[in-house]
Amino acid sequence: MWRSLVCKSRTRMTCLSLTPHSLPTIFNPSNVHKPSRSLHNPLATLFPGFRFPIPGPAIRAFCSKGSGGMGDKVAQSPADSISYLTQREAAEIDETLMGPLGFSVDQLMELAGLSVATSIAEAYKASEYNRVLAICGPGNNGGDGLVAARHLHHFGYKPFVCYPKRTPKPLYSGLVTQLESLSVPFLSVEDLPLDLSKDFDILVDAMFGFSFHGTPRPPFDDLIQRLISLRHYDQARQKFPVIVSIDIPSGWHVEEGDIDGEGIKPDMLVSLTAPKLCAKKFCGPLHFLGGRFVPPSVAEKYKLRLPPYPGTSMCVRIGKPSKIDISALRENYISPEFREDQVDADPIDQFRKWFDDAVAAGLREPNAMALSTAGKDGKPSSRMVLLKGVDRDGFVWYTNYESQKARELSDNPHASLLFYWDGLNRQVRIEGSVEKVSDEESEQYFHSRPRGSQIGAIVSKQSTVVPGRHVLHQEYKELEEKFSDGSWIPKPKNWGGYRLKPELFEFWQGQPSRLHDRLQYSPREINGGRVWEIERLAP
Repeated sequence: MWRSLVCKSRTRMTCLSLTPHSLPTIFNPSNVHKPSRSLHNPLATLFPGFRFPIPGPAIRAFCSKGSGGMGDKVAQSPADSISYLTQREAAEIDETLMGPLGFSVDQLMELAGLSVATSIAEAYKASEYNRVLAICGPGNNGGDGLVAARHLHHFGYKPFVCYPKRTPKPLYSGLVTQLESLSVPFLSVEDLPLDLSKDFDILVDAMFGFSFHGTPRPPFDDLIQRLISLRHYDQARQKFPVIVSIDIPSGWHVEEGDIDGEGIKPDMLVSLTAPKLCAKKFCGPLHFLGGRFVPPSVAEKYKLRLPPYPGTSMCVRIGKPSKIDISALRENYISPEFREDQVDADPIDQFRKWFDDAVAAGLREPNAMALSTAGKDGKPSSRMVLLKGVDRDGFVWYTNYESQKARELSDNPHASLLFYWDGLNRQVRIEGSVEKVSDEESEQYFHSRPRGSQIGAIVSKQSTVVPGRHVLHQEYKELEEKFSDGSWIPKPKNWGGYRLKPELFEFWQGQPSRLHDRLQYSPREINGGRVWEIERLAP
């Protein structure tokens, strides 16, 4: 990551990146030629090859190998071109951020750690990958790991921290205090099992940043080797812990990557600010970019091509899409038990209860449902529509009466509805007969819609072939101008609602090991009255 004081290269690196803001105890930028008082700095102990003080020009990153120039920094990704930074460029961007742009180290560290935590949460659900070990080095990359561990705790994970060489600065001491206040366990190297795969689901490699040179000293050499050796343990085990490296996998050359091919093979890489050149050699399935703070002036100066971040997210997935083994995709659902003695006797009431839960959970379009119909030929077709009403008479939606589904319902007035609420591990299937709602009901709903939607219903001859999108836009524009005075927009005669009168309900709740709950409601006649019988179905 930016600002890193210790690095991730085991071989051939002769680079060092230091900034006045990140190393106030190593040298005084106002008098860099005076002897440094940082001989007892933990970095000097860990890496005796470092010489302090460093002359003024060395504040910028230098490397014995050519940087490759700006022409080597853009690689084509499936979606867009992404910029890759040399070590020199990464260091210069850090200087700019912490110099004229006014960022502080702790601000950047907080943004970096949050980006890492959100990337992990995006890729690995806490219900399945709960136990997280953050292995933190003595520099700012380790600080990123400490911040990420704090956020992961608040996201519902159970983090542990291995921080063997603590940096005695207020910033780092504060991060440790914050984690201790959350009762996050700190483990010594001696406390860690030799085989890390037994006790953890996620291993966060936050040991070294991009500006290290030399060979990692104990205990980090051993910790790196443990990550490398993970796959050698118990090859029959179905689930290994995933390795998440921050910015650069520890032991990799910042520009040339895993030179000898024997380094850490992370499952996920979280690049910060912009990917470094070594990220081109990353072959893991998940590559995220974090650090949503690069000002336009910096992006323009360094000709950075970065993908847009979705919504309010602090991370975005980049890189080539990995080959997916579809047969291996599965979820192990964790849900409360759904028992017969817990449900409402009336399935409409039970549906409303679950629907309200979906709304309260903030799920997107909880009223979206798959509508399946079939015509005279018996061939089924499905599409997503929106539920617009539910009561004792049934479930209502609106459409064009000349569409494919309308023609099929005319031939075969029976249908099935399916609601799927992913965030709650729930689905509801409903079967029944279908009839049109009254003209009055359709009229009332039509004029409750936004005027744009009313015009759109007139424009769209649903399911018919159109020459191009421009035809729809042109007709819409003409009608928009026609009704621009706010006059009444008439409902098309071929537009209205349908109501499915339910004859069967199935409520499904996902459970571990595929032992899902399935409760079916079927109507029965008892003493001349209609009641709903509840039965449990095998998953």
